[in-house]
Order: sequence, then C-alpha cells, then structure tokens
Amino acid sequence: MAKTTTRKKTTTKSKKTGNGDAKKSQTKNTGELPPAKSRLVEEESEQTNAPAADVTVAEVSSSDVARFDKDSQRRYEDVKKGGMRVADLQRMDVEELHEVASGEGIADVKNLNKHELIFQIIKARIAKAGLMYGDGVLEILPDGFGFLRSPEYSYLPCPDDIYVSPSQIRRFGLRNGHIVQGTIRPPKESEKYFALLRVDAINGEAPEKLNDITPFEDLTPLHPCERFVLETPEDPSNTEMRIVDLVAPVGKGQRGLIVAPPRTGKTVLLQKMANSIIKNYPDCKVLVLLIDERPEEVTDFRRQTPDSVEVVASTFDEQTDRHVQVADMVIEKSKRLVEFGHDVVILLDSITRLARAYNAEVPHSGKILTGGVDANALQKPKKFFGSARAIESGGSMTILATALVDTGSKMDEVIFEEFKGTGNSELHLDRRLVERRTWPAIDVGASGTRREELLLDPKELELVYRLRKVLADMNVVEAMELLRSRLTKCKTNAEFLLTMNLD
Repeated sequence: MAKTTTRKKTTTKSKKTGNGDAKKSQTKNTGELPPAKSRLVEEESEQTNAPAADVTVAEVSSSDVARFDKDSQRRYEDVKKGGMRVADLQRMDVEELHEVASGEGIADVKNLNKHELIFQIIKARIAKAGLMYGDGVLEILPDGFGFLRSPEYSYLPCPDDIYVSPSQIRRFGLRNGHIVQGTIRPPKESEKYFALLRVDAINGEAPEKLNDITPFEDLTPLHPCERFVLETPEDPSNTEMRIVDLVAPVGKGQRGLIVAPPRTGKTVLLQKMANSIIKNYPDCKVLVLLIDERPEEVTDFRRQTPDSVEVVASTFDEQTDRHVQVADMVIEKSKRLVEFGHDVVILLDSITRLARAYNAEVPHSGKILTGGVDANALQKPKKFFGSARAIESGGSMTILATALVDTGSKMDEVIFEEFKGTGNSELHLDRRLVERRTWPAIDVGASGTRREELLLDPKELELVYRLRKVLADMNVVEAMELLRSRLTKCKTNAEFLLTMNLD
C-alpha cells in the first residue's frame, strides 16, 4: 500500500496588512508542491488577510487539479460574460443602484449611501455566483500592499476599493498606475475590503506580457513629429481649433502651456480640444485633470465631453494632499499606458494650482523664493510636466497645461516664470480680446510651437509663415478678427491657406 505523505506549513511571523485590522502570516513549505496545488494554497493563504493557522496540505492527483481548474475557469468565464463588473455598478447613480439592490433582495436600501449600496450588491452577487469580476487602477501604499481605485471617484479611497496583496504585486511586477482586471472575493471576518483573487489582465493585455515591457524612464524621447489635427471637417464652425492648428500646432508628445489670465475661456478651450482629439483619434487615451477647480465646472466638463474622455478632479474644497495624490495617479496611469504603446493626452487645469499644492505638501527646505515658494516645491510639478514626450519605439504622452497669469499673486508669477521655458509649445490668451467679446482670445503673435517644421508640410509651413507676417503688423484684436472672418468663409484650413489673398 502506498504511503500518503503530508506536509505542514508552519507559521513564521505575522505582519499587519491594509485590509482591516487583521494580520497576515507568512508561511514556508517544507517540501515542494505540484504547481497547480501550490498556486491554490498561495491564493488561500497569502491573498487572504485573516490570521493563518497551521494547515495540512495533502497530495492531490493531477485529475483533481485539472477538474478544479476546469470548473474554476468555467465559472470565471460565465462571470465575465454575465457583465458582473464592479465598474458597471460604480457608474450608476443612486436611484439605479436602489433598483439593482432591491432586485438582489437587499433590505433597507433607502438608508444606504452609494458606496454602501455597491458593497452590499457585490456581496449579494458573489454569494450567488461564487465570484465577481472587478478592475481598477493600482495604487501601491508604502506598506507594500495596494488597492484598485476607481476613476469614477477620481481615485478617491472608498469602501468598494479592491485590496491587492504584496505577494501579487511582487509576483506580477505590478507598479503604480497599472490597470488590473480579475476576479475578486468578499471580505472575510475582520476584513474591510474585497480582495483580488486572480489577475486576468494588466492594461488589457495578458499578465505575461509585462515581462517584455520597457519602463517609462528607459524609453527614448524624441521631438514630436506626428501631428494631432484638431479641426473637424464636419464642423467648420469650430474656428477655435482651426486657429490652434494654424498658430500653435500640437504634435503627439507635445509639452504645451496655455498661458491664460482669469476669465479668458481656457476651460472651454480645453473642452474643445478634448472633443476634437477623441473625435479625430478614437484610439487615443484622453485624460482631463482638474486641480483646485469649482465643483460645477467639473460637472460641466464631464457633460460637455464624451464618456471615453476620463475626467479626474480634485475640487478647491479638498485638502492639498488630495490634489497631489490624484495628480500622481493620473501621471502614473499615463506612464503605464505609454509603456504599452498607447498615445496619451493629459489636459491639465491648472499647473499653477498643482504647483501650489506641492508647495504646501513638500517638506520645507528653509530656502524660500519670492512669493513664498519653497526652493524644492517645483521639482515634482516639473517632473509631471516633463513626462510629456514622443517615444522612439511607439507611443507618446502629450500634456497641455494651463498656467495662470495676471492673478495679482506673486507666487503665480514665480511659478509661471519657472515653467515658461520648459514647454515646447505656448498658446497665449489675451484679456483685450475678451473685453471686445472676441473668441477665441488667442494672441497669434505670442503663440507658437518649437520645431513646427516637423509637424507641418513644407508647402503648408510656407503659407503659414506668410500669414504670420501679415498678422504681425496688426494689433491683437485686429489680427484675430481678420483671421476669424476669413476662416468662416472656408470649410477647411487647407482651403483657406490655398485661397487666401494677402496682397
């Protein structure tokens, strides 16, 4: 008779984790298990946060393992096809969640807020199906574990976040900003959060592909040489974007500043840019980051742009550490997308307020510049802005950020002066045009793009130079009124340039 062997896992030391107040025990095998069985034990012990007791693991036959894997895979695929995703619930409003909760048989739904409703619905669905599909953007905390945050809440920590264990982060080489998808399980006793049970995809690709990805910092940056055409032929009345194409063309990987005094229409300009880019380049990832903005402006921005545009905001009533956290999440997510070869556009409003937030959060060095700016405070905002680049091997990150001027604040002037030479494109807005109710309020003479010869056709570049020479002899108001009147007579910029009479 064959002798059955058993192996014990002995508890070595415990360590506090991020999922509730429970402690996780790190265990060590005295022998080697079959790969499938080893994976099952790891998922049950390392990925949970309940106190681990001594467990006995018996040898299992290969047929048992195969049957388990087959059943698990079948249930997993059924869940994915059924659309039971956490993100779908997070997109619903409270009234829709009340209907879903009532259908799941959850009592007293009227007394629950949105996060509590989602939490109870997920628990009810997992109880029926055995598991559920979840995704989110990974934020790794200093303790080593992480959470999948939702863009629906602008990456704000909330009860329906999904816990990711340190072992999973190490095993797959996960980093801040990765979009992780997989099955989740409900919290066990003394736990607070749902936990990631199985990683199915990272940034929409198989987890194994992460081994072949080059880190963002090691990618080779180039001058932008591929252009974003902002004009939309089906909407020739969109003169704002047509003028931007003429005076300050935007390339993939551009690092552009929109220099704007208060009330000059910078927010509307960003909305039109987001709409034009997503319409002309549907595969491009567009993220809008609103820092220290009014809540009603955030709502308006979300309603004026398509659902494919991700609007992330931290309003003026939030703490400065929240401004910093949301900016870090957006830039890390964008870096991970660029590593996978995507073209990413970040529209930031505004880099001045972001620099103010970093100035409040950075440890003071004792060296204070004019206006109360710490000498080290602008290092991280510059790193954020400097991430914009075209990548030699494919992919790009474009950042178009507004910089506030003429606000009466000495600090804002210092911040603008620090960023003035860092961009490779500038678009200046002018209050004189606003006072005459002339839109867009773009100062044609002061606006421009470095190395625009890489973006424009030689014939187009020659015609644009001729146009600029004529407009340079006029004042700001006359130049914009003339340009607008001529553009409205032509359906496209190409037609305007070929038919314009500058004599």
